[in-house]
Amino acid sequence: MQSHAASPGGAGDAEFRPGRLVGHRHVQSMIKQAPWRRRRVLASAAGLIGSASSELIDCGDGIRLQGYLSRPDSAERGLVVLLHGWEGSADSSYVLSAGSALLEAGFAVFRLNLRDHGDTQALNQGLFHSCRINEVLNAVTVIREKFAAGRFAIVGQSLGGNFALRIAARAGRAGLEIDRVLAVCPVLKPHSTMHALDHGLWIYRHYFLNRWRRSLAAKAAAFPDLYAFGDLKRFNSLTATTAYFVERYTEFETLDQYLNGYALTGTALELTSVSSRMILAADDPLIPIDDLNQLARPSTLEVTLVRHGGHCGFVDLWTGPTWIDRAIVADISRTLQVELGP
Repeated sequence: MQSHAASPGGAGDAEFRPGRLVGHRHVQSMIKQAPWRRRRVLASAAGLIGSASSELIDCGDGIRLQGYLSRPDSAERGLVVLLHGWEGSADSSYVLSAGSALLEAGFAVFRLNLRDHGDTQALNQGLFHSCRINEVLNAVTVIREKFAAGRFAIVGQSLGGNFALRIAARAGRAGLEIDRVLAVCPVLKPHSTMHALDHGLWIYRHYFLNRWRRSLAAKAAAFPDLYAFGDLKRFNSLTATTAYFVERYTEFETLDQYLNGYALTGTALELTSVSSRMILAADDPLIPIDDLNQLARPSTLEVTLVRHGGHCGFVDLWTGPTWIDRAIVADISRTLQVELGP
C-alpha cells in the first residue's frame, strides 16, 4: 500500500493548505454544510442539475435504487458514479460540488441515492443499513452496462467511500470492470466512528440523530403496516439507536456483528484488484487515522494522508470549488488517461 503525506500529481492535486480562519478540523467538517455555501453550490451546479435525467435502477430481487445521470455537452471522457455519505443524498452539497467539477471536466456523472436516502423511503420495504453492499454493487453494475460507453470510475465520500472500496474489493469476483475507485474520508472501522460520534463534539451526534429520525419517520409513513418505531428520542445516542434497529430489523444478532460487517479493517480489502485510492485527513474528528494500521495492504490501494481537512471538508476557499473537488478531477483525469481526440 502506497502512502503519501500529500497528494502527488498535477496542479489540482497539490497539498491542501487551508487558510487560518477555516483551518480547524471542526470548521472544516461543518463549513461544507453552511447555508451560504449551499446557495453557492446550487448556483454553480445549475448545469449538472438541469441536465440530469432521473433513473430508476433495478438491482434484482425487487430492489430499486434511484439516481441522476448528467452528460457533458462535449466529447465524453468517461462515466463517474458518485456515492454520498450516511444521511446525505445525491443532492448533498459535496456531491453536487464534485459532480459539477467532473461534468465541467468532460465526464458523465451518475449521482446514486443509497436506499432510503434522497426521499426514496417508499421505493423499498426493507430499511437501509450499511451492510447492504450487494444492492449497491448490483446498481453500479447496471449503471456500468447501461450508461458507460468507455472508462468508468466510482467516487465515494464518508460512508459512500466505504461502499466504493467494498465494491472495489468485490469487482473482480463479480466481473465488474472499474478503472478507478476514489474514496474520500471513508469509514474504516465502524466501531471507532460510532464512538467518535457519540463521545466527540455533541453537534455531530445531534446532526445525525435528527436526520436519521426524520428518515425513519418517512419510512414509517411509507409503510405504516410494517413500521411503528415509537418515539425515537428515547434513545440519546447513535449506539443505542443502532442497536435497537440491528436487533429488530436486520439479520445480525448483535451490534458488534453488524458493525464488523462493513468494516474495511482486517482482510476486507486484501482481494482488491481495482486501482483504488483513499484520501483522508489526519485531523478527521470522525475517522480515527490510527485505524489505517489495521487495513490489508494490496498493491492496488494508494493512501493519501493530508494533515488538515476535517471530515470530508478540504475547503480552502470561501467560494468556488473545494480542494477535494479539484483533487478528484485531477485524480480521475490522470488515472483514466483519456484521449480527448481531435
